[in-house]
Amino acid sequence: MVYIQLHEEKDGKPYVVVFDFLGKDSIRYYNEVPVEKRVFKNLQLFVENKKGTDDLFDRLNTQVLNKHLSELMEGLTAKVFRTYNASITLQQQLDELTDPDYSEAEMILAYNRANRAVAVLCNHQRSVPKSHDKSMGNLKEKIQTKKKQVKEAERSFKDAKKGGESKVMVDKKKTALDRLKSQLLKLEVQETDKEENKTIALGTSKLNYLDPRISVAWCKKYNVPIEKIYNKTQRAKFRWAIDMAGPDYVFVATKKKKKKHNSDDENED
Repeated sequence: MVYIQLHEEKDGKPYVVVFDFLGKDSIRYYNEVPVEKRVFKNLQLFVENKKGTDDLFDRLNTQVLNKHLSELMEGLTAKVFRTYNASITLQQQLDELTDPDYSEAEMILAYNRANRAVAVLCNHQRSVPKSHDKSMGNLKEKIQTKKKQVKEAERSFKDAKKGGESKVMVDKKKTALDRLKSQLLKLEVQETDKEENKTIALGTSKLNYLDPRISVAWCKKYNVPIEKIYNKTQRAKFRWAIDMAGPDYVFVATKKKKKKHNSDDENED
């Protein structure tokens, strides 16, 4: 088949299947998947005497597959596997990427990074939006302006301390400085988020392939406003999950990996 290549050995790995094709919006999908020998041999049989336009599984369709799956377990369909894999990936990524000490902006970045892992798994790619460069340019300008404001506020705060100004005035300038630093961090996180997700469509998996209770529980556990994850229409759609899931809900328990803090560094209607 034109979209599948079989390698008995590739880069030191045995029995590798290479998927290479154009997906939605003509975005290339490429993936190298090591498989068991039996699977590999079966695929070799399936591709025999097939032309590039022929179906690999020519004797199988969705209806036949789902009928067989439902005989194994009531309600089981091909989509259930996709939903499970997407949901368990989100749970694992959130467990690994979330730091309780994060600011709200950093929490949203961690969530979007977890969601991006799901979107990549589900091949929800897109072309870079035409407005991306202009949007990033405007954001960079805002960041530079905010950095200047932070420097000025730092200078003013230091001068106030050295100059013996009243404690009330010093505290006022310290509060102003902290507020500007928080605003700068929010802009920098937003810049990172936009750049990382420019070729990924996060909405499809979030609305169609993820158990919403995972996101709701995460929001409640880390005090992230749910409206930062789901807009008004989406909150109405997932009201059942918002009412059902508490902060301790987990889709499947996972082990959280130890990680170093990395400081590098939609959706209210």
